[in-house]
Amino acid sequence: MSQVHVIEHPLVQHKLSLMRKKEASTNSFRRLLGELSSLMAYEVTRDMPMQDVEIDTPLERMKARVIDGKKLVFVSILRAGSGILDGMLTVVPGARVGHIGLYRDPKTLVAVEYYFKMPDHMDERDVVVVDPMLATGNSAIAAVERLKELKPKSIKFVCLLTCPEGVQAMQKAHPDVPIYTAAIDRQLNEHGYILPGLGDAGDRIFGTK
Repeated sequence: MSQVHVIEHPLVQHKLSLMRKKEASTNSFRRLLGELSSLMAYEVTRDMPMQDVEIDTPLERMKARVIDGKKLVFVSILRAGSGILDGMLTVVPGARVGHIGLYRDPKTLVAVEYYFKMPDHMDERDVVVVDPMLATGNSAIAAVERLKELKPKSIKFVCLLTCPEGVQAMQKAHPDVPIYTAAIDRQLNEHGYILPGLGDAGDRIFGTK
């Protein structure tokens, strides 16, 4: 089974609690999501490979360690994934970006693809898929299936919230893909929403209904 990493840093948990409040405005929700995503990026990129390069300090030449951000791809599941993407890019601004457009059929809850755009040479890159909610798991599973066709070096999945049903579905479909989240909530309701959750992340990011 894929590993599930719950990021329990106090700042992550504090900002998530503020986002959950129903009275949080669109502006504050969006700002908090960016801040929280930046914090999560530190954990998600903890094992990124590094290389030695020669640099000049004001005093002398030395070997220093750097990451190659151009080999990392953040893949946003539209549209709500864009909120996490912005925060992650503040930490790794050199990363490439891909987009997968998926919508959830309201009757079947199955993910339907309408857009797919990735950088070149995906077989040389590590991929981090971002989407605020891992609920039924259908969108995440479909996104990872499409990405695996391009044979990237590795894939991770990052979300704000998930639930036992979402984790189980993802682990069954993609046991090789680790999951990073700020919380595992209690359950799904009959409409496929996470409880207690924070509502529809896309609507709260963009101020829509």
